[in-house]
Amino acid sequence: MTISVVIPAHNEEKYLGACLEHLLAHRSPDVIEVIVVDNASADRTSRVAASFPGITVLREGRKGAPFARERGFRASRGELVAFIDADVLVPEGWFTKAQEAFREDPEAVGVTGPYHYHDLPPFRRFCTNALCDMSGLVHSVTGAQLWGGNCVIRRDALEKIGGFDTTIAFYGDDVNTGRRLSDVGTVLHLPALTVSSSARRLKGQGMVKTGMAYLMNSLSELILHRPATRKYRDIR
Repeated sequence: MTISVVIPAHNEEKYLGACLEHLLAHRSPDVIEVIVVDNASADRTSRVAASFPGITVLREGRKGAPFARERGFRASRGELVAFIDADVLVPEGWFTKAQEAFREDPEAVGVTGPYHYHDLPPFRRFCTNALCDMSGLVHSVTGAQLWGGNCVIRRDALEKIGGFDTTIAFYGDDVNTGRRLSDVGTVLHLPALTVSSSARRLKGQGMVKTGMAYLMNSLSELILHRPATRKYRDIR
């Protein structure tokens, strides 16, 4: 199964280099392309991406991760499309584990896993990572838990649901995608597919406020099929 990787990037010059270094170091032979979508950036995001060999850089002027993911998806060619955030560090074996999950479950249309935050103080990191690991329990109830910056989706399934919902600004977009994918197949939540991420939103917005925002919007998406919050704050 061939894999395309799509990375939405809005003003990500600080984090994107490390993201691409890890990705290229751990890519599998089946990764046929890596696409960075410069999402209305006003910094050196495009130049950082272009400095790495073999990276395709696209421009999406409409700001918002759903717009960027949709742009990258429509330009990609792989049978599987992997989506990671620009501040995510992919570990060794990540691609292989995702492929194995699809081979073992013919009904699988998407696979996802939690984040572990690498730049928090030890105790806060332990508590936050433990909470992220509990997302598997949420998934066992909803069947629709998806981490937008850490997932791999079958191209034909994403086409079947019409791609990403670009009417969503930020909160709830990944739950929306997971919910709609679960209508056409199985979304798998794999603890082994954990990635490392910065905790910039937790540090910049506060852990309680961030957690409540994600919880409220996830529940709203699952029950009402729309997010509760339209506004969000960029934290870089």
